[in-house]
Amino acid sequence: MTITPLMPVYPRSPVRPVKGEGVYLYGEKGEKYLDFASGIAVNLLGHGHPHLTKAIQDQAATLMHVSNMYGSPQGEAFARRLCDHTFADTVFFTNSGAEAVECAIKTARRYHHAKGNPQKHTLITFTNAFHGRTMATISATNQEKLRDGFAPLLPGFTVVEFDNLEAARAAVDEHTAGFLVEPVQGEGGIRPASQAFIKGLREICDENDLMLVFDEVQCGVARTGKLYAYEHYGVEPDIMASAKGIGGGFPMGACLATEKAAGGMVFGTHGSTYGGNPLAMAAGQAVFDVVANEEFLAHVNSMGERLRGALEQMIPNHDHLFESVRGLGLMLGLKMKTDSRAFVTYLRDHGLLTVAAGDNVMRILPPLVIEEQHITEFVEKLSAAARQYEVPKAA
Repeated sequence: MTITPLMPVYPRSPVRPVKGEGVYLYGEKGEKYLDFASGIAVNLLGHGHPHLTKAIQDQAATLMHVSNMYGSPQGEAFARRLCDHTFADTVFFTNSGAEAVECAIKTARRYHHAKGNPQKHTLITFTNAFHGRTMATISATNQEKLRDGFAPLLPGFTVVEFDNLEAARAAVDEHTAGFLVEPVQGEGGIRPASQAFIKGLREICDENDLMLVFDEVQCGVARTGKLYAYEHYGVEPDIMASAKGIGGGFPMGACLATEKAAGGMVFGTHGSTYGGNPLAMAAGQAVFDVVANEEFLAHVNSMGERLRGALEQMIPNHDHLFESVRGLGLMLGLKMKTDSRAFVTYLRDHGLLTVAAGDNVMRILPPLVIEEQHITEFVEKLSAAARQYEVPKAA
């Protein structure tokens, strides 16, 4: 037998963490890494945060799981908190970001079905988007690397150019249910949408009674310096998917919606065995205890500005490698002039963990609790690695 016990769908790196403390990870042999990947924007409080750890420990000792057939005081409390802090009136809890997006898709379609318009089932999505790896979420993207080998894909999605309002407007027809969009594309290369684009999508939806669905799986939960990225645009969605940082490392997600948007989501239309379990709710509450306040968001913005400034100062010293910095808050991307994936791999040997993205961008997604000394350490190690890096020659 040659197949590995873990199905070989990931080209796993030699980094093998066994322990985490704050903003650092430690490997099997004691290797130390500065973690500016955060599990791809998940560990927003770093590793072993005392408040989050205690909340999970206490809840695990009390009650971990019961069926959603029963009442959920834990779920009701966290759902109310999410609604109080966002545009939403109601929440469905999931186990992942892809599940949250799936619920958002179903909610948008069911809205029109309940209004007697079942023909309005197509969501307009955008180039280079990443919404997950389920059949629906890969069908919602034009990225061939996600879709290859999984035909037949699901109908009901029309892909147009990201940040092109006229293309979005032109794609609307009698079958359109709404738009599904990341306000800040993550895997696509840390690309914030323009103000005009997001506001224009809202106007199109209002004019045509369509659903504006935001995928904030990566950019949500304080990552951009706002609790949710839509706040940067002065626009509220009808439906929103949230996950990654919402559990601080515990697997959970949420689909948030207005009362109007959730009008079709009645008994029997959706469900989850594990979604909203008491243990996940304890994790979510602990995360929001820390991040859902102006003082913490100010810290994210301050650290984001310092990190961006430090990177911009560094770029001229290595302008054969780096081009520019983009993003919001502590969701930053370093646009490269060479293959970002090869460079991200190289950085691991220098004790730095980052994440590659599309458009030759290196994602820089540190825990939101970083301090100035961590920024200094990161930029110094990044600069030292860049000095030694030899750009791979083209084949």
